[in-house]
Amino acid sequence: MTEVMRPSRQLTQVFLYRQAVDFRKSFHGLSAIVEQELGHNVFDGALYAFTNRRRNKIKCLFWEHNGFVLYYKSLAEEKFKWPKQDDKLITLSGEQLNWLLDGYDLNAMRPHKKLSYEAVF
Repeated sequence: MTEVMRPSRQLTQVFLYRQAVDFRKSFHGLSAIVEQELGHNVFDGALYAFTNRRRNKIKCLFWEHNGFVLYYKSLAEEKFKWPKQDDKLITLSGEQLNWLLDGYDLNAMRPHKKLSYEAVF
């Protein structure tokens, strides 16, 4: 299977925002969290990952040269295994982020089961 439109495994600055985020937020709202709550410059080249309350969706925000890239993944079943730490922000590598997107529990290194469907409805 080919991975399409994935965040690069070579990313060196990936930040997971620990709190659940309202997924109606676009890049404007997510950028505001990065700047106002975290005190980071959203244009510095880091990728920021956010999840919803149910932990079945991830949005990644990244500034790329001349515009924002917003990556969104919604699981059909199961939940993302969001790391359990007390910090508001967790730092990962690009490879670890891709493991998380693949369904791995970063604490236990176990993936989600692979699903195969024939139709959406």
